Amino acid sequence: MLAKKIMRNPQAVVGLILILLIFLMAVLAPILAPNDPNEVDITRKFLRASSEYPLGTDQLGRCVLTRLLYGARCSLCLAVPILVILASVGTFLGMMGAWIGGLFDRILSIVCDIFMAFPPLVVVLALVGMLGQGAVNLVISIIFSMWVWFVKVIRSYVLMEKSKDYVLASKIAGCSSAKILMGHILPNIFPFMIVYFSTSISSIILMISGYSFLGLGLGNDTAERGAMLNSAKQYLYSNPNLIVYPGICILLTTAGFNLFGEALRDIFSLEED
Repeated sequence: MLAKKIMRNPQAVVGLILILLIFLMAVLAPILAPNDPNEVDITRKFLRASSEYPLGTDQLGRCVLTRLLYGARCSLCLAVPILVILASVGTFLGMMGAWIGGLFDRILSIVCDIFMAFPPLVVVLALVGMLGQGAVNLVISIIFSMWVWFVKVIRSYVLMEKSKDYVLASKIAGCSSAKILMGHILPNIFPFMIVYFSTSISSIILMISGYSFLGLGLGNDTAERGAMLNSAKQYLYSNPNLIVYPGICILLTTAGFNLFGEALRDIFSLEED
């Protein structure tokens, strides 16, 4: 039923197509890529598009298309584990805080408010400054700066469900807290969680690219779109294509997840009405 509604929604179809293309690029990068993403050849720098280099080469003679394909893999290999960890932590703490309430919920809310007072960029700057650059440190920094938002959102969903009559009826029927949470509340809020997670992964991908562009994440030698933008910014006027291609890829990637997430929100809202 849900699949039919998605197929009837043009926005969802466009978003789903973009997401599938991105995943195909990431999975099939070794097959689709015409060259080695890290092969440096100064004698071939700034070459125009050709059969050997379909999108030309960069300032080090590396194949731009190859690096874009591997960039999709790099972005997803970082964004998906980050989302899984954030979703797990946010779901557990959010559900526990809303269900238990009392002192535990107040302390959790205070901690969340303290973390939310600091912009994510400030947190990442501090952590990267202490831990240093690298993929692992970037993942830790993003998780540390974003977990509170997931907790807050899931907590609000659970609080809304907790006040409904079926929860009271389940308690009267003798259902345990675990059964109510996992068997009733979680399935009911799951559609809204999927919408939030879908739009959040685009934010995570933007953060990865943005921090790499600022020099806080992955190094310029890494085949990642933000790092490619950072290394190409000094050639903006002489070779603007080195900026345009990664920028378009980032735009399409985030647009795909956002379009699909927003379409799901509309579909679930209509179901509620």
